[in-house]
Amino acid sequence: MKKVIIISTVLFSFLFIQCTKTNKKDDSKPKSKMEKLLANYADVKLEANLAVLSENQKKMLPLLFEAAQLIDELYWAQTCSKKDEVRESINDEKVLKYFDINYGPWDRLGGLEPFVEGVEKRYDGANFYPNDMSYQEFNEFSDLEKYSLYTLVRRNELGGLVTVPYHEAYHDILIKIAELMNKAATFADDKDQKKYLELRASALLTDKYYKSDIAWMEMKDNLIDFIVGPVEDAEDRLYYTKTSYQSMVLIKDKQSSKDLEKYSLLLDYLQKNLPVDEKYKSEMPGELSDIMVYDVIYCSGYWNTGGKKIAITLPIDGQVQLKVGSRKLQFKNVLEAKFIKILKPISDLLIDEDQIKHVKSRAFFENTMFYEVGSALGIKNTINNKGSVRDALQEHYNVIEESKNDILSLYFVTKLYEMGEMNGDDLMDNYVTYMADVFRSVRFGISNDQGVANMIRFYYFEDAGAFSRNKKTGKYKIDFEKMKEAMLNLSKEILVIQGDGNYEAAKKLINEKGFIRDELLDDLYKIQKERIPKDVVFIQGLEKIGLEN
Repeated sequence: MKKVIIISTVLFSFLFIQCTKTNKKDDSKPKSKMEKLLANYADVKLEANLAVLSENQKKMLPLLFEAAQLIDELYWAQTCSKKDEVRESINDEKVLKYFDINYGPWDRLGGLEPFVEGVEKRYDGANFYPNDMSYQEFNEFSDLEKYSLYTLVRRNELGGLVTVPYHEAYHDILIKIAELMNKAATFADDKDQKKYLELRASALLTDKYYKSDIAWMEMKDNLIDFIVGPVEDAEDRLYYTKTSYQSMVLIKDKQSSKDLEKYSLLLDYLQKNLPVDEKYKSEMPGELSDIMVYDVIYCSGYWNTGGKKIAITLPIDGQVQLKVGSRKLQFKNVLEAKFIKILKPISDLLIDEDQIKHVKSRAFFENTMFYEVGSALGIKNTINNKGSVRDALQEHYNVIEESKNDILSLYFVTKLYEMGEMNGDDLMDNYVTYMADVFRSVRFGISNDQGVANMIRFYYFEDAGAFSRNKKTGKYKIDFEKMKEAMLNLSKEILVIQGDGNYEAAKKLINEKGFIRDELLDDLYKIQKERIPKDVVFIQGLEKIGLEN
């Protein structure tokens, strides 16, 4: 799908709000364009309570941090091949800081537009393909490895195309990362964690990740986790195939994870009770599926650029999910930071005064958790022999999948409340918080798949009368019953599109609702004036968690 960039808003930091409350003259207000761009991000220091760790576990952390830092080098190589040349051309410290935040000279919260003078528009193929390669040339290239998630397409001495496996192209750095992981494995108190680290280290050197994915799913009792490898394909905007390197070092919140165990046991039930015919819900989640809560203490590569993850479902490999299931990871400290610095200020601005009491961090956590559950449930293969849903929907797959995850989160929360399985007092909390979160997410525009999905649910709800907007105050109020009905209808529509592999229906839904209309633009400008940040930037390192290098 060709991305159409409708809006790139310039927002200011929430931290400056405090200054305006106490000073009539706000000298800290961003003045230059770059200061305004930097104010899109609120600083969040990644900290952790290391008292829960054993001495051996503490010895693992410097090794994993170092491995994560090396992952950054791989990601730079994939996304910005002229990193050193561009850095040397920058003589403004603020521009250099923004360059580092974005892992290159293209604004990730602004439609990937270049912000460094003299830099051209970003090539859709990043550094995965030759930038002079034509579509015809790629189509005529006979090596089927060109479709691999883990190969680069390069030119040989004669100018023809060849494929180069990641493990060969990045061999020297991958060797160092594997050595660090194997050394960390010697300090693992948990045998399953030791097995995973060793298998994952080996996988980095072969590009064969299946066994390490299975081992990761079997690992249940570890306190430290290290997610690493080429995982997501969002960086490749040419063929949406090549994966980027990324990593996270995490510390598990054991009590919060234990509190969520009952929901893991209900995954089969939720799949069986999706609001569609039986033929659309025959794929059952694997028996190892679970939900875990973590604090992020280090992040690198793709996961550290632009908008930061508040949750994710892994492994992404559909075959692993069908065999053993998936793990829904909730990043507690990042969720809390985004609620305080972004979602709550937006809610105060745009949610009706009678309903603002329903915007709660607990509901934000629950809605996010069941978004990840939605990504693991539903259907992965069409019911009419069109192959996988991904193959059938082609360039529209990511938007429809994001839309499915979004709407099913509300469906699951509703279902569990009706069953008496949720701990909260009022389902209205989840509905109003869900609505408020639309405004947080939609500020990224439609330059990515999540942004388009946000618009689809917003305008679907609007057309169904699920909310109203007071023209005098500019604030939104939801109609619970209409929102519930619209949620059920949209859930059915998207699940059927996926199950049927209906490319034309997917295209029609995106074309009709996947854009930003003028009235909503006015609300986004209102957020801009209040200097509420779009996202966060991590302040991280061993010293931030009380360890020295």
